[in-house]
Amino acid sequence: MAGIYVHIPFCKQACSYCNFHFSTKLQTKEDVLAAIQQEVSLQANYLPQRQIDTLYFGGGTPSILQAHEINAIVEAIQNTFSFADDMEITLEANPDDLTGDKIKELRSTPINRFSIGIQSFRNTDLQFMNRPHTAHEAYQAINKSQRAGYTNMTIDLIYGSPTLPDDAWRENLHTVFEMGIPHISAYALTVEPGTALNHWIEKGKVSGIDVEQAGRQLELLMDEMAANGYDHYEISNFCKPGYRAQHNTNYWFNIPYLGLGAGAHSFNGTTRQWNVANNVKYAKAILHEGKVPFERETLSLKDRYNETLLTSLRTKWGCHTGILKANFPDQYNNTFAKESARLLEQGLLQKENDHIKLSRKGTLVADSVIADLFAE
Repeated sequence: MAGIYVHIPFCKQACSYCNFHFSTKLQTKEDVLAAIQQEVSLQANYLPQRQIDTLYFGGGTPSILQAHEINAIVEAIQNTFSFADDMEITLEANPDDLTGDKIKELRSTPINRFSIGIQSFRNTDLQFMNRPHTAHEAYQAINKSQRAGYTNMTIDLIYGSPTLPDDAWRENLHTVFEMGIPHISAYALTVEPGTALNHWIEKGKVSGIDVEQAGRQLELLMDEMAANGYDHYEISNFCKPGYRAQHNTNYWFNIPYLGLGAGAHSFNGTTRQWNVANNVKYAKAILHEGKVPFERETLSLKDRYNETLLTSLRTKWGCHTGILKANFPDQYNNTFAKESARLLEQGLLQKENDHIKLSRKGTLVADSVIADLFAE
């Protein structure tokens, strides 16, 4: 199995919390898209196989693309890689882009799944996050997509915002249930260096993140999702039966993927690499020099061990001790046994047969629990 991620590094405006690579200037768009198509053949040998099972257009804002631009990228990929039957092909989209005409246009592409950046169904929250859409547009995008037959969709929601009291967060979740959305990804608001939100907090214009509020809202999220039949299969992801996100699930199982585009990351099991996060440098290197501008890291045994823990413990399946024993030496397994026993005693982990998993208590402090298990 393998997947391909295509990074479309353009947005209409900058959200206050986002530190992903993007540009609000579209002058380089034509060159960047041409470079992505050319990069496919230049990266043809990175993955251990030529068949891919998932394709994901992320960003940035991929819904800024026209149908013919999406089709040109897909065609370039198909010229080098073969597609699995019933392959999941996802497009991240902003609600304001998903007009009736746009959705109709996207029907001429192989996109079969939408990931819609809703973030909230409340204008107060959207304005705080500097999102380009309104609450009305959020509702409309979902309704129009569903009526057009895009039943396989996910939406993103953000909790822990200073503008979002607990009862309003519950209302956002109830909107999900009422609209029949089969999958959601929900993330706590974080403060990243260089973002507008970080600047506002440093200047005292807004309060910092309330960790207790974020914890309450995570617990509320878990309870509401469980009560409404959603499977909590990864810390931030919930789905109805049959709607698990295949592309992202592959990340958590350390399945190789190729990242195309400026700022995109790749992983093939033994190395990680990342393209230059600069649209002009990216396009120039590929179109004029015939080479992909990237840096590469060869993963050490310790790196691979720590990444196995990091990805597996984020999921409902947890870490299989048999896999650890089969792939890593005794010193790692002995340390894991010792540290996991301590965390089990504290109620932060739970054991189910050969699987070690986060408990509910541990899920609330997942980063610190997983870090305690890392090899030093």
